[in-house]
Amino acid sequence: MAKEASFDIVSELNKEEVKNGVQIALKELKNRFDFKGSSFDITTEGNQLVVTAEDDYKIEQVKEVLFSKLIKRGVPLKNIQFSASEHALGGNARQKADLVSGIDKESAKKLTTAIKNSKIKVKAQIQEDQLRVAEKNRDDLQKVIALVKNIDLPIDLQFTNYR
Repeated sequence: MAKEASFDIVSELNKEEVKNGVQIALKELKNRFDFKGSSFDITTEGNQLVVTAEDDYKIEQVKEVLFSKLIKRGVPLKNIQFSASEHALGGNARQKADLVSGIDKESAKKLTTAIKNSKIKVKAQIQEDQLRVAEKNRDDLQKVIALVKNIDLPIDLQFTNYR
């Protein structure tokens, strides 16, 4: 009897790469001419990223530089979800972002229903913050991967433990 093949659908964010991207972005911003004499900062606080600058325009410029550095380091930008900017005393603006790691229940249910509706004969089960897909036929697993890549979700997905 053939052994069952499986893979996991996960959404991971490497926090070390985020920290490295933040450090490189800060280094570049300190040397930029348009940021001379202005106050700005990017910090990580647990599962949050905090960007502060003098106004919303500067925050957007800081985020552009940060995003370019994070993309080069392989960090999925879909997993960084910014909230609305807040204005503090002294005229500074601050914007927080959640660093999302793991598939939330709503997205996992959306994935499992899409897999079941596709009529591909696989078993998909939710395991905490990831999804396990199993089947004897590896071709069906490849079809599921192609299907999941076309589903629009607010998070980035990776496929791991393919065996």
